[in-house]
Amino acid sequence: MTLKVTFKALTNETWPSFEKLFGPKGACGGCWCMTWRLQKSEYERLKGDGNKKAIQKLIKKNEPIGMLAFVGDDPAGWCAVAPREKYIRLETSRVLKPIDDQPVWSVSCLFIAKPYRRKGLSVKLLKATLAYAKKEGANIIEAYPVEPKDKKMPDVFAWTGILSSFISAGFKEEKRHSESRPIVRYYL
Repeated sequence: MTLKVTFKALTNETWPSFEKLFGPKGACGGCWCMTWRLQKSEYERLKGDGNKKAIQKLIKKNEPIGMLAFVGDDPAGWCAVAPREKYIRLETSRVLKPIDDQPVWSVSCLFIAKPYRRKGLSVKLLKATLAYAKKEGANIIEAYPVEPKDKKMPDVFAWTGILSSFISAGFKEEKRHSESRPIVRYYL
């Protein structure tokens, strides 16, 4: 079965769909896709409703945040993308530290609703996200997927995406500071 998918940026107009996709728990434990954007202590303090309000503030500022995937009217997936410097916790990560001084945009989250997992939606969403980031002025897109050693890795641990999806979308591995966390790039 081929999914008929459309894509839209996260804006005030698409907020209700994002909210529906993430559900009452904010996708994973009150994250609301703010994990990388806040210092750990601030993230923990805001977990849940505070993180929800924080991402809404970014939307109101018209900042590039990411893309939603829809199957019909149903929100089916999410891909966060923004300039790397917007992700404070990436800047302090030893495993995901910058590999050079090139300005990059980072894909920090790839979330697919359960009914649409393992159907090729991740790759389609990544390709749409690349087009969106290019339109917003990006030249290099970087991502930090996981490469599971065990095929039975729980979905919740794959929130940055799986390496094979990024490779299928045209990304190339650039570096590894950790065995299971490659850094991949796509040059626009």
